[in-house]
Amino acid sequence: MSPSPGGRRAPAPAPPNLERLTGVRSGKSSFYSEFRGAAQRLERVVHALDAISRALVQTVDGPEQLVRAVADAARTHLSADWVLIALADGALPEAQPRHLILDARGRAYAFEGWAAAQTPGANLPTAVLNRLNDILRGEFDQFTTPVIDGHHAHVPIELDGGVVGAFAAWTPSHRVMDATDEAVMRILSSQTAVALQNSALFQRSQVLLDRAEQAYAEASRHATELAARNAELLATQRELGVAQRHQVLDSERHRIARELHDSVTQCVLSAGMQIEVCRNDIPGAERQQRLELAKHLTRTAVEQLRSAIYALNHPSDSGPSTLPELLEELCTVHMPDDLRVSLRVEGTPVELASDIEHALLRIAGEALFNTAMHGNATRAIVRLAYRSGGVALSVADDGNGDPGKLRLMLEMAEGGDVDGHHRGLVNMKARAVEHHGELEVRRSRIGGVRIMATIPWSDPAAGRSAALAKKSEGKR
Repeated sequence: MSPSPGGRRAPAPAPPNLERLTGVRSGKSSFYSEFRGAAQRLERVVHALDAISRALVQTVDGPEQLVRAVADAARTHLSADWVLIALADGALPEAQPRHLILDARGRAYAFEGWAAAQTPGANLPTAVLNRLNDILRGEFDQFTTPVIDGHHAHVPIELDGGVVGAFAAWTPSHRVMDATDEAVMRILSSQTAVALQNSALFQRSQVLLDRAEQAYAEASRHATELAARNAELLATQRELGVAQRHQVLDSERHRIARELHDSVTQCVLSAGMQIEVCRNDIPGAERQQRLELAKHLTRTAVEQLRSAIYALNHPSDSGPSTLPELLEELCTVHMPDDLRVSLRVEGTPVELASDIEHALLRIAGEALFNTAMHGNATRAIVRLAYRSGGVALSVADDGNGDPGKLRLMLEMAEGGDVDGHHRGLVNMKARAVEHHGELEVRRSRIGGVRIMATIPWSDPAAGRSAALAKKSEGKR
């Protein structure tokens, strides 16, 4: 040491402070053991937090997996001989599992939900069984707060401010629990409460979902039944409407038939009788010729009236029901003896709407009447053709009628026929146009006039059926 100014020696420098350099108070012999204890506790906490994080991941696998993971995390962290998790009877009634016991090797006892792991009462210590019974009975008076007692820990499972169960553990003699272990168990207990509550909510929502699905299925069934009943009601209403219309039409037919028979027919027959008397009493070739013509016209009028009476008096639901059958009857009933009428049907007959069949039947009747009265024909052909686009009806004769003249008369009558002549042609065309069809007057192949009415299908399905039937008939 060099002398200080003034002749005194300077003090020697102090040795380095080890505590300031390392943070270790080397002056105390107990520091190293405390350091090791703190490091071990820190390591246990880190491992515990890792176990807790791994347990929380089990939430997606359901409450059983989560409760088992929580119990395993506590057993591993505490090196416990026994771990108990249980709910009191009546608390969270929908939650599963209700209780679980694990031994030092992780074997499960009385684990509800895992039937293969159930070993009720096998080698369970008395302390564990007593604690389980206390928890199941809800006896929590001495365990309302966490208890850490050396080798035993009891942490209540709390939910909504109340105790619903408990989480307990027993450790061997070399493993003493401390405040760090209490914190870990409280974290695990809280996660168990959340998991069980979620389980209860899930079970409740499952029940509600099942009830909702049952209610939906029942409502769907009722809706289906209601739709079927509604369809039946509509069908019944349509049938009643048709029946009422038929009844009204039949009543009107009978009334008109009686009026025609009791008035017009009797008058015309009386006129014929008077003409017959005149023909016998009055001489003269010319008068005789005129009377013969009058008699012929009277007889023809009577035959036409009888045909009209028969058609009007014929019930709509009896006798022939198809259009070909009705046309066949029209061609054979009340036709003059010197006129041969034949019917030809092309294609497969398809059921038509009643108003369309009525219109076609009236068109055929009027055309045959004109042939018999004005055409001087000896032969007539009625042809009914079912085609892909619709139905066509034609009446052709071998008389001396002029198609051009008839077309001109039709145009004049449509323009304003003041004296009522040629209303038959106008009525035929009106019936065809009423159903979106058309009427044509042409020269027939057998020499006379051919009147043809074409009406398209009102139902597309009927048109497809007719086309398929025609196609299959062509293949045959």
